[in-house]
Amino acid sequence: MRYLLFYKPYGVLSQFTDDGGRQTLKDYIPIPDVYPVGRLDWDSEGLVLLTDDGRLQHRLSDPKYGHPRTYWVQVEHIPDDVALERLTAGVQVQDYRTKPAKVQLLSTEPSLPPRDPPIRDRQNIPTAWLELTLTEGKNRQVRRMTAAVGFPTLRLVRTAIGKLSIEGLSLGSWRDLTGAEIDVLKRK
Repeated sequence: MRYLLFYKPYGVLSQFTDDGGRQTLKDYIPIPDVYPVGRLDWDSEGLVLLTDDGRLQHRLSDPKYGHPRTYWVQVEHIPDDVALERLTAGVQVQDYRTKPAKVQLLSTEPSLPPRDPPIRDRQNIPTAWLELTLTEGKNRQVRRMTAAVGFPTLRLVRTAIGKLSIEGLSLGSWRDLTGAEIDVLKRK
C-alpha cells in the first residue's frame, strides 16, 4: 500500500487526467494507481493525501467520520467578531447549513511561497488571513462560507488533514507517509 502527501500548487487539478490540457497530479507524482482522498479545487493550494488503500480512502472521504481539515484563507477586508462567530457556528450556503467550524483571525500573514499568478493587489482594500478547520468538505465550501459572511476568499491553502501537515514540504513536492503517520490515519 502507498500513502503520499503532496503540496499542490495553484492551477493543478486534483486528478491524473484532463482533456483540457491543464496541469494534473500526473505532472508531479510518478506513482501509478494512487488516488487523491477528497479534492482540492484547481484554484486552491495545499495538502493532498493520495493512496491506493481503498478502505482508508473511503473512510476519510465519508462525511460521517468528519476528519478535520485546516485551511489558511486570505479574505478581502478584516472580518469582525460577528463574521467570525457566524463562521464558527455554521452558515447557510446554497441549500445547506455548514457544520460548526474552528475559526481564528491570524495576527500575521502566514509564511507561504508566492502564488503564481499572484492574487490581484488592490491598494485600498485591506486583506486578512483566517485559520479555518472544517470536519466536512462540500464543493467550494470555504469560499462559499467566507462569501456568505461578506468576506470573499482571495487565496485558499489547505495546511493540514488531521495531524498531517504541509510542514516540511515545498510547493509541488510529495513524500511517502511514515509508518507512524499511517498508523494514526488507520486508527482514526
